[in-house]
Amino acid sequence: MKQILPGSTIGIFGSGQLGRMFAIEARKMGYSVHTYSHGSDTPTGQVADFETCSEYADLDAVRAFAQSVDVVTFEFENVPSATVEAAAEFTGVHPKGEILYMTQNRLREKNFLVANGFPVTPFRHVKILDDLKNGAMEIGFPCILKTAGFGYDGKGQSKIKSAEDLADAFSGLNGADGVLESFVEFEKEVSVVCARGQNGNFVHYGVTENEHASHILDVSFAPAIVTERIFNEAVEIALSLAETLEYVGTLCVEFFVTKDEKLLINELAPRPHNSGHLTFDACVTSQFEQQVRAVCGLPLGSTEFHKPAAMVNLLGDLWQKGEPDWAAALAMPEVKLHLYGKTDPRPGRKMGHITALDDTIENAIDSVKEARRLL
Repeated sequence: MKQILPGSTIGIFGSGQLGRMFAIEARKMGYSVHTYSHGSDTPTGQVADFETCSEYADLDAVRAFAQSVDVVTFEFENVPSATVEAAAEFTGVHPKGEILYMTQNRLREKNFLVANGFPVTPFRHVKILDDLKNGAMEIGFPCILKTAGFGYDGKGQSKIKSAEDLADAFSGLNGADGVLESFVEFEKEVSVVCARGQNGNFVHYGVTENEHASHILDVSFAPAIVTERIFNEAVEIALSLAETLEYVGTLCVEFFVTKDEKLLINELAPRPHNSGHLTFDACVTSQFEQQVRAVCGLPLGSTEFHKPAAMVNLLGDLWQKGEPDWAAALAMPEVKLHLYGKTDPRPGRKMGHITALDDTIENAIDSVKEARRLL
């Protein structure tokens, strides 16, 4: 285990809001942060010490970046394997590149989960239209067709209700490989955000409950309203995954809770996650500080919650009638506002979030929803 102590420089591939909050925590702890992405004046770059603007395919620039930092981590998983390998020639990279490669592709991820005995919804690999037709006959309707790679927030997926929908759904793949999944009649969606250190120590934030709107996370709150059995099983699965992967860093495991009280893994996020943003205000150690600690070989921090907490996302739609009324929302003393420094508030784009802590989870949820309404 190699310890990277405060005063060192942490490199991060990616430059969005996850990197921004990571950089805030790292700088609080005395680290310098160097971000690498194709953008400039990015959410991460605005608070980092150094910002390299270059393509991930520019391996000479990647190698120069890696030589300027003491360790490298990620704020999103879709970094090419060649980029990760080039960086690893010069410095430690956490989590390791094989994990990113696996989670970049739904088929690779699901095959890994099945091979290691983790619970997932039935699925089939789709390369040609006949694969889709045969898969739908085996799985049944309704079902969901997703692109195998590079999909998020509902992008690259379509619901198939009957055989008449198959051809249109297949054409939506645009020649890419697909994954056909059984449609899950779930009771709710939950996640476990956790972290594993270089020495194998593991911590978790319990179970967070998530509500989506138009396939984008809308509200998260913790603790989730689940049975003790579901809580324990979800945490145990997250621990087993982290150990199987020999994971180092912050990890999120997303689950469906079915109507008959079973857990199915929806997907993995090998990084901090939107559903863990509330830890920034609610916990002794946020998911972002935990990532700093893990990749730098430091002891992991307490995940204790100060109070029950809730978070709502702020999407670009809020700006359609002009600048939101920040003062109105902040008149609620329990509300905390986080904006990401993005200048183009497009509909559906995550521009920030609001969190609130309260004595009950119901009050915390009411507070964040009311604060967003006041905007």
